Amino acid sequence: MLIALALAALLTAPEVTRPCTVSRVVDGDTFYCSDGLKVRLIGLDAPERGQGRAAREATAGLRRLLPAGARVQLEQDAGPRDRYGRMLAYAWRDSVLVNERLLRQGWAFLLTVPPNVRYVDRFQRAQRAARMQKAGLWREPGLACPPRDWRAGRCGTTIRP
Repeated sequence: MLIALALAALLTAPEVTRPCTVSRVVDGDTFYCSDGLKVRLIGLDAPERGQGRAAREATAGLRRLLPAGARVQLEQDAGPRDRYGRMLAYAWRDSVLVNERLLRQGWAFLLTVPPNVRYVDRFQRAQRAARMQKAGLWREPGLACPPRDWRAGRCGTTIRP
């Protein structure tokens, strides 16, 4: 039994790849480190800047978790970069998995892109909790168009203030 628990702990323990001091938050799922590295958080999708109030609130949510000067540890998964060259990472601030916290607070939507699926079960639980509690973007009336659909032009031109 103890061996199984130890093995489970090893499989779920974060594999910290590098430290980062946050210099600025770009939007609800992207930030810069003080060395110029641009980081895109894995497993979530926050509203885009053109999505009005929802985007501003999601960005503010990430800024509360990662204010300028915050020190985080960046953990990578199988896919190291996205098509824009941003480092894909899980951000740990002390013992808090920032990606998961954003989902739990309702400031982002779950976005699973294999092969980066290490924490997908945790993220699914976090989003379910946010929806049940009507937290963040899940409150009424909610966000009319998820970011992925908005980027694809499937939502028309209406933007909520």
